[in-house]
Amino acid sequence: MPWKENSVLEQRVAFIRACQANGGDFMTDLCDRFEISRKTGYKWLARYHDADGIDGLRDQSRAPQTHPNAVSPEIEDAVVAMKLAHIKWGAKKVKACLRRADPQMDWPAASTMETILKRNGLVVPRPPTRRTPPYTQPFAGCLAPNDVWCADFKGWFRTLDGRRCDPFTLTDAYSRFLLRCQIVPRPNRRWVQAICDAAFREYGLPRAIRTDNGPPFAARAVGGLSLLAIHWIKLGIIPERIRPGRPQQNARHERMHRTLNGESASPPQDNRRKQQTALGHFRQEFNYERPHEALDQNTPASLYERSPRPYPRRLPPIVYPDGFVVQRVRKSGQLSWHGHDLFLSKRLAGELVGLQQQEDDTWIIHFGPLPLVIWNPRTGRIKPYPRRQQSC
Repeated sequence: MPWKENSVLEQRVAFIRACQANGGDFMTDLCDRFEISRKTGYKWLARYHDADGIDGLRDQSRAPQTHPNAVSPEIEDAVVAMKLAHIKWGAKKVKACLRRADPQMDWPAASTMETILKRNGLVVPRPPTRRTPPYTQPFAGCLAPNDVWCADFKGWFRTLDGRRCDPFTLTDAYSRFLLRCQIVPRPNRRWVQAICDAAFREYGLPRAIRTDNGPPFAARAVGGLSLLAIHWIKLGIIPERIRPGRPQQNARHERMHRTLNGESASPPQDNRRKQQTALGHFRQEFNYERPHEALDQNTPASLYERSPRPYPRRLPPIVYPDGFVVQRVRKSGQLSWHGHDLFLSKRLAGELVGLQQQEDDTWIIHFGPLPLVIWNPRTGRIKPYPRRQQSC
């Protein structure tokens, strides 16, 4: 029978004392008396002498003392150091950055790095969230850099000196490259257009820019055209707007805003100058250092390329396809056609629009590539052109 469970240590001590009293003789009789094997008896006697006392009789862990696949202290220190340098990163990004810095090293799996970070108290568990299937349709056509840029304001906040801070951000939807991250004095057309024009000069022109339906990107005019949207159309850029209340249609840009808020705006800086410096550091790290899981742990800068369409010195005229009737909108915002005065928008004053006749004798009025309204000359009525979900 094995040791009695209620007094294991006491019986081992009694066995050792009996061995000492008998001078080690009669081991067979002692083992029979304590109901253990001779091998077990010699084991506890050796442990008693090797450990200098009763501590050698206590139960010891059966875990192996060494492990051939254990992570070396040097690798663990490197993982912890990378995490401390980028405290908001997870194990996957830590591994990707370490592998990029030293591709010859046999780095452990991301799950092992996660265990290392947890052991060092560097992982804060997230509360459970309710997940929904991702909405990917608006970005199905983003096949190359500069196909679509995304623009928006990150939600405003106040710096520690109490001043309002409105960061405007501009990204490339394909590569996630953060083109601009700049605080504007006011979130209006003047400042947004100036920042976008500077980005156009540096990186070239995109094919389209995706925004929400707020100012200065959209207005209540025909087709939702704002002065900023008209400027973009004249540059050959299609303004694409998400549906109201559907931020998931611009999910890539919104996800970047969450990262920006956690790493450079929460908590805010002392003043707007220091906040802009923090945003600049974030942009540098986001583009050139931070691995992106959706990009196979590559950085946005490794995938982004400058657009082959340069920013023109002068705005080119809008050219309409053959078969379109081209008319100029008057200063009053009206268009005279076939004896009718059609009011479009004062924002289009002086601009050229194209009229395309349909088989039912109605006309579609375009500004650049965008259809604005459908005009029926028999009834004289104008109705908005049906809006269709666009994809990039």
